[in-house]
This record gives sequence, C-alpha cells and structure tokens, in this order.
Amino acid sequence: MHDTVDLETRGVPGVFVTTVEFRDGAEAQAEALGADPAVVYVEHPIQDRTDDEMREIAERAYDALEAGLVEG
Repeated sequence: MHDTVDLETRGVPGVFVTTVEFRDGAEAQAEALGADPAVVYVEHPIQDRTDDEMREIAERAYDALEAGLVEG
C-alpha cells in the first residue's frame, strides 16, 4: 500500500488490490499512513488458483479497478 500512496502523492493514479482476508489490515495501514487510496478487494485465497480462475477474478474486478483509476 505504501507504494500506491507514494505514487498518488506524485500525481500517478493507482489502485491497491488485496483479498478480502486482508481488509482490516489494509484499512489499518491506510489510516496509519493518513491515506485514502482506491482499494479493490478480491476473493480469497488466490495463491492456488489456476490461470483461468485468476482471469475470472481479474475480469470481475476490472470495472472497480478502472473506476479507481479514473475517479481516483
């Protein structure tokens, strides 16, 4: 998340992506950094997903990612 915040302060739009399992941690870190980055939460877990499953997750997250970049 720190990198996303750093890029945002430089005027480069970004979206932080993490799984729903890490929502509390991501929100706590954003608060600690004094930041309010665009965040997209995807389903958990992802480490053992097939390529096809990862594509499906990415396709479901696409609109939120795009909105986070355009509206952010």
